[in-house]
Amino acid sequence: MSGYVEIPSLPGCISQGKTREEAISNIQEAMELYIESLIQDGELIPEDRYEVIKI
Repeated sequence: MSGYVEIPSLPGCISQGKTREEAISNIQEAMELYIESLIQDGELIPEDRYEVIKI
């Protein structure tokens, strides 16, 4: 089962993986790089705008 992950608070920060675990690992790396890029460019890091509750 493959996985698709996105971080709505970081527009365009998406990733995927062959498994759920791989997708989560990949998005963590993508998030770190995204935030690094924001800092290097002198941009503000957006605050969380979404809350997901899985029932």
